Amino acid sequence: MKRGASGINALIAVDKPLGLTSHDVVSCVRRAFGEKRVGHAGTLDPNASGVLVVGIGLATKLLGLLTLDRKGYVADISFGARTSTDDADGEVVATAPVPAELREEEFARAACAKLVGTIDQLPPAVSAISVDGKRAYQLVREGKMPELTARRVSIYDATLLAVHVPSAEDDSLVWTVAFNVSKGTYIRSIARDLGQSLGTEAHISGLRRTFSGPITLGSCALLEELEQSPDQVLEAKRLNPTEVLGYPVHRLTGAEYKCVEVGKRFGIPEDLSEVANNSLVSLVWNDALVGIWTRQGSCLVCQTNFSQGILCK
Repeated sequence: MKRGASGINALIAVDKPLGLTSHDVVSCVRRAFGEKRVGHAGTLDPNASGVLVVGIGLATKLLGLLTLDRKGYVADISFGARTSTDDADGEVVATAPVPAELREEEFARAACAKLVGTIDQLPPAVSAISVDGKRAYQLVREGKMPELTARRVSIYDATLLAVHVPSAEDDSLVWTVAFNVSKGTYIRSIARDLGQSLGTEAHISGLRRTFSGPITLGSCALLEELEQSPDQVLEAKRLNPTEVLGYPVHRLTGAEYKCVEVGKRFGIPEDLSEVANNSLVSLVWNDALVGIWTRQGSCLVCQTNFSQGILCK
């Protein structure tokens, strides 16, 4: 299908399969809907699966406004080796014996509990962080080592799900851990630092994002279903943009909508009277998001409008 403007304006979530980049998913969505304006929020590495938020048409304007402050993951942490990427895709750069106590579930559960808190985390060298206008992973590919600074992140929960003890067929010790973390937290870095804090080395050998803000795996479309029946999947899985954004919502009167159409400021409606100054609000008309506006004093002022509207469910 030739890609252009499909007339579709929607947010959806895709359960990204292993082996694909986030941009691969964007390309699949473009082909499925014949729409060139498609983007995503919150990059997932090729060896990670799970929740990936995708904007179609005018909804691409929402991607930069999404906070998605909390992310959930289930991770497999393999002990005994550190890699160049802190996951299974990289080359082994260090190995170390694994202390016997790491095989004990009680010890593993306590070690995970100690991860909870706010920390200064050094991101992996191979990451999408921008350094002097280039992605860190691009600099690594050029043989340069990017200078990254530690970032303040929060680990809200780290729950041990299982300890996989080495067998005759598999000599690696693996912990499966469920994480609830702040936006910008690297699970690969958590694994790397955890291994070293326990007197060994470690890396991520499996990763699945289970939620992104309010969006869970249950909200996601499967990519193969989307490719086969895009219209049916869109009808069933379209996300409500006002719920995903999380801003206060105001349903416009006819007079207010006329102001919104031309970007004319208007007085604060009664239901938004408690909204703090400079806060963003979602404006809805005929069950569609038509604008994100800002409170400035006693008025609402246009931040961005959506001329065709983005349907709310």
